[in-house]
Amino acid sequence: MADIAVRRHMETTTSGDTSMEILSFKLGQEEYGLNILKVQEIRGYESVTRIANAPDYIMGVVNLRGIIVPIVDMRVRFNIGTPSYDDFTVVIILNIAGRVIGMVVDSVSDVVTLASEQIKPAPEMGTALNTDYLIGLGTIDDRMLILVDIDRLMSGAEIGLLQKLAA
Repeated sequence: MADIAVRRHMETTTSGDTSMEILSFKLGQEEYGLNILKVQEIRGYESVTRIANAPDYIMGVVNLRGIIVPIVDMRVRFNIGTPSYDDFTVVIILNIAGRVIGMVVDSVSDVVTLASEQIKPAPEMGTALNTDYLIGLGTIDDRMLILVDIDRLMSGAEIGLLQKLAA
């Protein structure tokens, strides 16, 4: 199943090789990656308008050139320590299922191209940990990227909730 997910996310290049362009970002000590095609823009962190009764990982909304954009704090979403905001904190603006969503991360590293042999399926964790939103693990020299299927992570009930907040 995980191997199918990896193949589904790969794109065929003109040479016939499969590769994937990844935007890498940091949360705590770990490095994550997501498909660059989902990224609309990268912005510096700015304060948000809080929404009452929203889940704790939804910080609030911002007005982005006339579009109300819900902002999700990924440190809170992944339960990675207490979030702190500094000059390196950025918001990755994503386009997911026709919706614009902001994702707060500690920093953005770079854009890398991963060949299919550099992506390994996510390890099976049983029921102890939900890994449905993981594409796999990407390796570049001594770096390891946790590859996130951002569509799955932000899908279903959460997107419905985000659409309500943005309305």
